[in-house]
Amino acid sequence: MTTNEPTTAVTGRAEDFDDFVHGRGRALLRFAYVLSGDAHLAEDLVQEVLARMHRRWHKVTAMDSPEAYVRTSIVRQFISWRRRRSSREAVLAELPEPAGPDEPQQRVLARDQMWSLLAGLPRAQRAVLVLRFYCDLPDDEIAALLGCAQSTVRSHAARALARMRTMLTEKGVGGDG
Repeated sequence: MTTNEPTTAVTGRAEDFDDFVHGRGRALLRFAYVLSGDAHLAEDLVQEVLARMHRRWHKVTAMDSPEAYVRTSIVRQFISWRRRRSSREAVLAELPEPAGPDEPQQRVLARDQMWSLLAGLPRAQRAVLVLRFYCDLPDDEIAALLGCAQSTVRSHAARALARMRTMLTEKGVGGDG
């Protein structure tokens, strides 16, 4: 290999992996955070997945979209994560952010309420909602990421939204209450 040869994604060199992590690491961490709702768990998820990817980076870069493959791995790792205490238990590592001068208090409260509602969902349902509404993916792509049928994606989404509506009603928010 000569020094003037262009670096391609197919080479799978360690430098390519480092470039990928430096270039896309923060975005992957944000994605894992939205998925998990926990900064420490998000870091663990990304670190675990990237450690696995490093060993076989040459195979990952041979794919059409290495980032999509890494995101899929993060979703699957989140769904199967065994060290979490319970899908219904939510421990906040930090207090909710106070409203800034550009952000009304209602928006902060709505965001905190959304985090609480998402934390009350089973992992697969939460993953479907994050992929649908945060990543703006269609059902067929979500199904491919999760390794399930499109009907399963729609079912998870419907159940998750119904559960969130029920939780809002129980809290006396929204609807007629």
